[in-house]
Amino acid sequence: MSALIMAVLLAALDQTIVSTALPAIASDVGGFAYIAWVSASYLLATTASTPLWGKLGDMFGRRRLYLVAMAVFLVASGLCGLAQDMIQLVAARSLQGLGGGGMLVLTFALVGDVAGPEDRSRYQGMFGGVYGVASILGPVLGGVFTDQLSWRWAFLINLPIGLVGLLLASRNLPAGAKRRTGPIDYLGATILAALSVCLVLIVSFGDQWGWISPRTIALAAAAVVLLLVLLPAERRAPEPVLPLPMLTTTTVSIAALVGFIANFAMFCVLVYLPTYLQVVHGVSATLSGVHMLPLVLGLVISQALAGRWTGRTGKWQLCLVAGMALNIVGLLLLATLSAHTSAWVLGLYFAVVGIGIGMVPMVIMAAVQNAVDPADLGAVSAMVTYSRSMGAAFGVAAFGAAFNHAFNPRLTTALNHSALPAEFDLTKTDTIASLSPAVKIPVLEAFSDTVAGTFLATVPLLVLGFVLTLFLATRRSAVPRRAEVKRNRARPYSLKG
Repeated sequence: MSALIMAVLLAALDQTIVSTALPAIASDVGGFAYIAWVSASYLLATTASTPLWGKLGDMFGRRRLYLVAMAVFLVASGLCGLAQDMIQLVAARSLQGLGGGGMLVLTFALVGDVAGPEDRSRYQGMFGGVYGVASILGPVLGGVFTDQLSWRWAFLINLPIGLVGLLLASRNLPAGAKRRTGPIDYLGATILAALSVCLVLIVSFGDQWGWISPRTIALAAAAVVLLLVLLPAERRAPEPVLPLPMLTTTTVSIAALVGFIANFAMFCVLVYLPTYLQVVHGVSATLSGVHMLPLVLGLVISQALAGRWTGRTGKWQLCLVAGMALNIVGLLLLATLSAHTSAWVLGLYFAVVGIGIGMVPMVIMAAVQNAVDPADLGAVSAMVTYSRSMGAAFGVAAFGAAFNHAFNPRLTTALNHSALPAEFDLTKTDTIASLSPAVKIPVLEAFSDTVAGTFLATVPLLVLGFVLTLFLATRRSAVPRRAEVKRNRARPYSLKG
């Protein structure tokens, strides 16, 4: 289990660890115009490769592919740390995302392999806690490495941890069953990857390019065409990378939508709460991580308890309903944020948000794994992981676009149409601190009010997710077959140790 935890830790950490290191990276290797691609390239490669990794794991056995994915990730991490210009770094980050996508989806599928249906929620909850904590702590660690050592250590730190994980995985992971019954669906994988790239590019750069710019419209049109081509291609494929009949399963389709919505809200919170703390409360990137500890603790505890409880009782629907309800309550609390919200009130709000976030993602994974044939564990794990990745990308982009749209008019009104100093930069807290009180107070109030309003605008989507879980709760839970439970318990390997 230690090897799988390390894999989830590293893959999740590298989604966010570079965010606080980007200015130092641009200063060191140049290419500031392409700085956004350092993050976007990793997300693109991770999202686009996830379905193929999952399907190949079903066909050839997951252990071998897991080791390949981890090796690719580690080699790419070394290349990132040694990059001499922006082109090299973006290329290495793409390769790193390719390996990271395989590590994530194959880890979750391996849990389905080695744990019986009654234990999957417990183990998935454990890995979900690691994923959430790594996503939160990534920017903090990136800031620490950049300030104390070098931005290169944000990547090089993966090597010693990853090598230990690779050694443990090679020794302890089961070989798993191989089930190659047809040719690899290269066509479907290529089309789905291209579709994913179009969607991620639109949500990542649409606000920068303009939502009705020719580039954005062309990508949207390409995405529609690719989707129309993908569906018949997957119907004809002997071993489709995206099994369409699986999408018609109520549990799988609704769970994928709920996973998208939950991660949409989760990454809005994880990305923009630290920004709120740094801008409005004037704390450093490192201290913003300390302020987020109630959220981290709530997430870890709720993940663990939800996993154990659903594993013991099988009532995963009730856990999802309660989790989505708490997500709604948490976002409504965050919608009351202001420039004067006290630290203890923030801690209470963050704890509620963390508990709600923790109760949903991995319970969904366990639910869909219990709803399909064991031979399709990789494909269904990839499907849920893919929907969650897309939810994260859409969430961060949509929140940013909504914030940018609302902030400038609100700031202009707050300042009574007065101009800000030329050196003012909202992303640099020292320029905010240098403002006179007469200007600083309206700026911080406009910022906090805009953040709160954008969190409030996210609530209707969570309400939709809540309604979907209610519908899901009307379906009969997948009860583990006695023979399958005995078969899993009789296997000569386990996740312990």
